Parts: sequence; structure tokens; C-alpha cells
Amino acid sequence: MRYLGIDYGEKNIGIALTDNALRMAFPHSTIKNKGADYAAGEIKKICEKNEVARIVLGKSVNYKNEDNPVAGEAGGFKRLLEKTLNIPVLYQSEILTTKEAGRIQGKKEGIHASAAALILRSYLERKNVV
Repeated sequence: MRYLGIDYGEKNIGIALTDNALRMAFPHSTIKNKGADYAAGEIKKICEKNEVARIVLGKSVNYKNEDNPVAGEAGGFKRLLEKTLNIPVLYQSEILTTKEAGRIQGKKEGIHASAAALILRSYLERKNVV
């Protein structure tokens, strides 16, 4: 059993996975956002292949903890995933994760998957799973 993390963006969607013990989060891949149905289909394949039991979706908020413009689109995507996959989808704040991933990564390639891993790691720590 694994958890899957998502860094949702208008152009790219970063994907991360935990190990089977739910102790660590690793960048997995980046999906081009060619529409919600396409992205949900790609995520479904990853979930089935990796026996994913829970999805953690980054919630895009500003410094006042208010939704950013992309949050509305991500909310619709969350509902689609829940309906399509029948897997619980939970929110985790993603404030500054892309910036931090860029600092750690040092290059643009893979930054969204790294941000998804940071989101997933934050969730694991918050829930004391780690």
C-alpha cells in the first residue's frame, strides 16, 4: 500500500509516491495537464500499478491561507479523482513547495514531481505516519 502526492498546476502535474512502509516520499513523474480527464486517466494507471490507498493533493493557498486562483480548478480535479478512482483524496498545503523544490533540485526538469514529494512528505509528518 502506498500514498500518492499531487502538485497540481495548469500546465504540469507533479506526481510522487511513498514507499510501502509510508515512511518516505519520492518524486515519480510529471504529467502534462492536457485536461482533467486525461490527467485522471494517467493517475489511475499509476494508482493501479502501485496499489495506492490514498491521494494527497496540494492545496494552493497564499500567505493568508486563502485559496489561490488555481485552487478552484484543483478542487474540481479532486472531485473527479474521487469519482473516477474511488480512493480518498485529501488536501495538504503546498505553500512554497515549488520554490523549495526548485532550490533543492537546482533545475527546472522534475521540479513538479519534487514539489509533489514535498507535499506528500508534509502530509506524512503532519499525520505522524513517519
